[in-house]
Amino acid sequence: MKRLALVVVVGMIVSVPLVVGAQTAVNRVDVESRYQIGQMERVLEGAVEHGAAVTRDRLKAVLPPADTADTLMSGENARARGFRLEGYGVFFDVLVPPFYTETTLTWSLRTLDQNDLGLDSALRELRTYVQRSGDANLQQALKRVELQVGPPNITSPAVAIGANARNATGSAAAATTADRPAAPADPILNDPNEAYRSEVIQALMDAMLDHSTALAIGSNDWLTIAARGNDDRPRLAPADTDARTRIIRLRGADLMQYLAHQISKEDALKRIEVKVF
Repeated sequence: MKRLALVVVVGMIVSVPLVVGAQTAVNRVDVESRYQIGQMERVLEGAVEHGAAVTRDRLKAVLPPADTADTLMSGENARARGFRLEGYGVFFDVLVPPFYTETTLTWSLRTLDQNDLGLDSALRELRTYVQRSGDANLQQALKRVELQVGPPNITSPAVAIGANARNATGSAAAATTADRPAAPADPILNDPNEAYRSEVIQALMDAMLDHSTALAIGSNDWLTIAARGNDDRPRLAPADTDARTRIIRLRGADLMQYLAHQISKEDALKRIEVKVF
């Protein structure tokens, strides 16, 4: 009995370091996994900010005055949280802030068309809206727009340019101005919000492919991003969360093929699923 008890005690003494060592190894793996997910969180937040910057630059290129797009940033930051789900893969919840605040530009972009048709009536509607609001900032913004557009009797700025050129240098200069093809308008004016969403989704997809190596996604796992926010419609109150979510996901097997240079980035992007809920 004493010999048996001695064997049991010795076995317990030997097994304790083994258990502690195994737990330490598991803890290190968990810490490393959490670190890599944290790194990816920052990458995804940067991707959202990059999408906003690209959209802002596109607006600045087509909107007068040049600083208008800077005033439309909401001032909020993107936030991302990642989780490793056993049996599924890695999931990231990304909160996408609205691109611009609820100013008259949102309304005016939907009213003014890209060919300057109906510009006079649109400006009159804008003026009525601004006067009713009583907002001094909106009134100043409208004045800047009116200074850029010019006299209300001129339907199109292109007509005014052509007329001034004809008066200054004769019909030849006017013909040259008329014959010069107009630069194509950026379709961002049709729907700035949709352009913003597209830029953000593209940036998130690029980040999934270019910065997910350290996540060690298995072939049967999924890498998923749920991009959500109140950018679909103006927020009425802090508790208003009625916004659609874009689910962006890629199967681990496809991601592994891309990382192994077995498929091109173009093919990998085509394999990313994007659904709206």
